Amino acid sequence: MSARLHILESNQEGASRMGWKRYVAIGDSFTEGIGDPRPDGRERGWADRLAESLAREQPGLEYANLAIRGRRLAAIVEEQVPSAVQLNPDLVSFAGGVNDALRRSWDLAAMAEGLEAGIGQLAGTGADVVIVTFGRPSHRSRVMGTVEGRLSEYREVTYELAGRFGCRIVDFWDYRVFDDPRFWSDDRLHLNPVGHERVAMAVLEALGRPSRQAWWQPLPTARPASPAARLARDVNWAGRHLAPWIGRRLTGRSSGDGVEPKRPVPQPVSN
Repeated sequence: MSARLHILESNQEGASRMGWKRYVAIGDSFTEGIGDPRPDGRERGWADRLAESLAREQPGLEYANLAIRGRRLAAIVEEQVPSAVQLNPDLVSFAGGVNDALRRSWDLAAMAEGLEAGIGQLAGTGADVVIVTFGRPSHRSRVMGTVEGRLSEYREVTYELAGRFGCRIVDFWDYRVFDDPRFWSDDRLHLNPVGHERVAMAVLEALGRPSRQAWWQPLPTARPASPAARLARDVNWAGRHLAPWIGRRLTGRSSGDGVEPKRPVPQPVSN
């Protein structure tokens, strides 16, 4: 399999651009950086890592992160996209839709309409827009595998809109590297620091700045856990993560209730 990412460019300067001055990231917990804590407890994540890498080449790069955990696509488009546009970025990353797929109801037409509105507004600024999609969940999780059909439909819509608006797509669907549980945090829903680092590397490659190490290379082979150890982890996961998640769904709550963007104002990136 080729390690080439899917990059669609029709009206952007693309990889010929020497650098960006202001990067704005929007989305949900994936972009907020859940699962990749800093020593002080603040979330880091792939978008922070990306900004740090870009800033090493472009000193003075400003970076804002408007993503909030638990946000569905409509909220991202209605709340974060207008804020991002007002910040006048020349680079924007967009990721969202998984939280919608995990809900009981699914309206692909409404999702497509919302995504078109959001991507259209972002592309209209003249910024380079990078859409980061998701891997094929059935390879690693039976629970997440139940929504694979929805994510596949949403992926097709994403490609159509990316082609229309000249966006880049970072697409993990056909890559098996993230099937390794060592890339995931204990909740099995969010990437851990190793996983976030690989995503940042993949986005850098899509921006024409490949890393020395290929992001899609698997980790060294490790001895699989014993059945008893796997069972103990499953029981722990169900009590600590699955049960609270179900509780929020039943009561209409979100993990992002009361949460504000961690970096709402563009600021220079410190490495």
